Amino acid sequence: MTKYLISFPSGEMDLSDGGLQAAADAAHAVVAEAKAAGVWVFGGGIDESVPPVRVAADGTVTEGTYPQTRHLEGGYTVLELPTYEAALEWAAKIAEACRCAQEVRAFGDDPAS
Repeated sequence: MTKYLISFPSGEMDLSDGGLQAAADAAHAVVAEAKAAGVWVFGGGIDESVPPVRVAADGTVTEGTYPQTRHLEGGYTVLELPTYEAALEWAAKIAEACRCAQEVRAFGDDPAS
């Protein structure tokens, strides 16, 4: 089975109809459903209070991030699913709960690991 990253930027959430708590409750229900279905791997949101750093091979730590990921924030879910179509179905459930469209990406499989 393939692992899929389902994600969204927090600024895209439409909270005008019920607020953050309603969205959180709906998202927790989808998480519970994914866990019950045995497809849950990991999920959560980026803690925006912890600034990103880059760590080089020699251990040098540099504050900041790559320019293309400067605005990385929001929610992330990793599910292990049998098909891409199943990933799209779960993304639709998450989109409804989080009140915004979801981006779906498949992780590449490394047969050596």
